[in-house]
Amino acid sequence: MIKKILLSTAGVLVGLAIMLLLGTFLNSGKPALNEALAAKGIRTPENVSLVVYSSRNVMELYSDTTKVKEYRVFTGGNPNPKRSANDRGTPVGTYSICSIDTQHTFHRFLRLNFPNPEDAETAYRHGIISKKEFEDIKYQYFYEGCISPKTGIGGNIGLHGTGSLNFLLNNLPFVFNWTDGSIAMSDEEIDELFIIVRKGTKVVIKP
Repeated sequence: MIKKILLSTAGVLVGLAIMLLLGTFLNSGKPALNEALAAKGIRTPENVSLVVYSSRNVMELYSDTTKVKEYRVFTGGNPNPKRSANDRGTPVGTYSICSIDTQHTFHRFLRLNFPNPEDAETAYRHGIISKKEFEDIKYQYFYEGCISPKTGIGGNIGLHGTGSLNFLLNNLPFVFNWTDGSIAMSDEEIDELFIIVRKGTKVVIKP
């Protein structure tokens, strides 16, 4: 019995090791941001923006209208667009970075101004938030930047790294969507973004 358990465990570990080796090999071919910029003939990125395709687990980085690089990303555990707090869905809409945290559980955190007025209006129409909360969200959006995370729609959504699980998650040869609705990527890639994004950088999230 013990021998069977040991053999089974060994098989799982070997399988995981093979997957990680495959993932490491696939990742080794990805160009660094400076290489991607050079290939496009761009010295200094301008009007930087990000476009996320949740269902494809892809994020595109643009300098003005030129696509510079694609990133593999992890999204919410719920495949449906975010509708309420704690549903683990990733929102769909147009947002901007409202704060930048360099000391975060998941390495770095680029917080988005979610929910936006459109999110709030939809939630209000469906009875998820009250009229007062709807008005509060709009006020915070236009006058304060970041919105309180304690709304009926949720909050504290953004882009972040993978922290202590960085090597494991980013070298799997498949995508495992695990976040609470935020968009995750490798620590090395969030470091790349940190160099060129700032408060106000536009982030469009599509289904």
